[in-house]
Amino acid sequence: MFLCTLLYACTPGNPESSPAATTSSSTEAHGQSGVVDETSKPDVVKVAASSKDHTTLVTAVKAADLVNALSNAGPFTVFAPTNAAFDKLPKGTVDKLLKTDQKDALTDILQYHVYVGVINPEQLHDGQNLNMVNGSNITIAMQDGKPLINGKAHIIASIPASNGIIHVIDEVLTPQ
Repeated sequence: MFLCTLLYACTPGNPESSPAATTSSSTEAHGQSGVVDETSKPDVVKVAASSKDHTTLVTAVKAADLVNALSNAGPFTVFAPTNAAFDKLPKGTVDKLLKTDQKDALTDILQYHVYVGVINPEQLHDGQNLNMVNGSNITIAMQDGKPLINGKAHIIASIPASNGIIHVIDEVLTPQ
């Protein structure tokens, strides 16, 4: 059901496809023709899959059957926890979530890391709430001029992709 909902929500031409339509902008460089060259960049899943620091996230995305959904046109903003972020969770948490009977819980957590629309780092501001794919909100606070997600996760890097942007973060976000 989620996959169908996400695919519909991200269909081009759907007026609801970008909740941040007023605050999002493209992160891609424009060529001389003014057309964005999307072919030179991989999608958010391929970017994560190519990172040695995101093997746990990629394994979780595969276990939750979200690869196809996150490979579509988007646009997405993905807050991508590193392996080290997953390692901060209580011992056994990741193994438990990867079990078949925990797929719904895993999907909920992963959806809490995805926003439909592109939010660049400079668009994040103090007190901002973003409605994530799972229906819950994350809150942005500014600390020393840098965004802090839900009071704990720092953005380490931001990587543009053909279907959005990935913000590498140092904590796993848990739905509230």
